[in-house]
Amino acid sequence: MTFVSTARIAPGLAALLLIAFPAEAYLDPGTGSMLLSALIGVVAALGLPLKMFWYRVVGLFRGTKGDTGPAGAEGAPPAEEWPVRIRDTQ
Repeated sequence: MTFVSTARIAPGLAALLLIAFPAEAYLDPGTGSMLLSALIGVVAALGLPLKMFWYRVVGLFRGTKGDTGPAGAEGAPPAEEWPVRIRDTQ
């Protein structure tokens, strides 16, 4: 498609998009909670990579490895001991 034909079609498509039709739809009360839970999911999905990136940035300034994070908290077994084995108690 050339620029000239695109320049002729674009205003017509824009005019069609500007025409407003009445919405004959009903939104029940459950729709609000569904939208809220979807928003919370999106925020969580975006927050996790940001948190992981933040731990790497802080690790650079502290001089520690970049893979430290919440899993490297005190009391957690070192990576060499994973998976944690349950010993026989007999």
